[in-house]
Amino acid sequence: AAILACVENGYQAAVMVPTEILAEQHFIVLSRLFRRLGIVVDLAVGSLTQRGKRSVRERIATGITQVAVGTHALIQEGVEFRKLGLVIIDEPHRFGALQRAALRQKGENPDVLVMTATPIPRTLTMTLYGDLDLSIIDELPPGRRPVKTHRKRAHQRAQVYEAIRKLQHQGQQAYVVCPLITESEKMQAKAAEELAKHLQEEVFPELRVGLLHGQMKPMEKEEIMERFRAGEIDILVSTTVIEVGVDVPNATVMVIEDAERFGLAQLHQLRGRVGRGEHQSYCILISDSNGEDANRRLDVLVRTNDGFVIAEEDLRLRGPGEIYGTKQSGVPSLRVADILRDAELLELARQEAFRTVQSDPELKQPQHRLLQSAMQRNMPRAVLATVS
Repeated sequence: AAILACVENGYQAAVMVPTEILAEQHFIVLSRLFRRLGIVVDLAVGSLTQRGKRSVRERIATGITQVAVGTHALIQEGVEFRKLGLVIIDEPHRFGALQRAALRQKGENPDVLVMTATPIPRTLTMTLYGDLDLSIIDELPPGRRPVKTHRKRAHQRAQVYEAIRKLQHQGQQAYVVCPLITESEKMQAKAAEELAKHLQEEVFPELRVGLLHGQMKPMEKEEIMERFRAGEIDILVSTTVIEVGVDVPNATVMVIEDAERFGLAQLHQLRGRVGRGEHQSYCILISDSNGEDANRRLDVLVRTNDGFVIAEEDLRLRGPGEIYGTKQSGVPSLRVADILRDAELLELARQEAFRTVQSDPELKQPQHRLLQSAMQRNMPRAVLATVS
């Protein structure tokens, strides 16, 4: 609805997502929805040919493209919008603060909508401070059941594999996510290849084991996903490339190896790949860690499926990040208030701030002189503006 309103008023919309798989899914869905209305939707991803990239950039620049769906390709130099009015960012925690800002700067103060199942600390902090308006969808789609999450030790891995085998005999499929060993995609790919080989040759020789990682070419990744959706692969071994944008209702088991190596947001997103059909789904967190922080992270995943409860725990563990800066977590800048303990008081302060700005946008009234001086002293480069 937001995109339609934007386009009908002569503006363009941009939808930025973290992976090409997710970008392609959004592109297909939006193209199908808007085709009858004559709205032009284009896809901008890194895997396009140079000719394809030039063509998309030209259509965006001239305004032929009314809705641009893409990855980081949307914020590359040379991508210029004719009249950008709406920015939609899916899974904002997968982008840096500067990357998100770069897309906004492609237009003149466009409206911004961010969508996520698990707000990271920075996002939750800004919500509490009032920089973001908040809408919550807290119900599962009809027919879906909450995912049951269990933590298992490494010596219980054989039991986990046997449970996968039983569910496969019932016609269901499973993911096995390779542990996050290093930031290097090549190292991650190699680890995933070794795990897939081990599962195929030593654990599940009678089943069909597939492999998916970020080093594969886009066509290879899409082929693997199509085979998995079609039921031609029983167990898909993957890196975190499946964290978002993968929808296979028949997949009912998510096994995450060395789960303590992942952040809460990542774990929650990975768990979200199952529980998308009519069957009961399970998420198995395999970890031998005895670290306090790791145990707290895993325990909250076992305890709840509520993304906001998970986000609050993440906030306690990592801190809320900078309000005006680019750090996504860390020590808060408030001297007295605590954004969890004092949430109600901060909401009252937010409401009062909005009333003040509405009645005296430039803070020129006598009672606001001290506030104006404080703002100019603490934020000398800030410009007061009225937001409608």
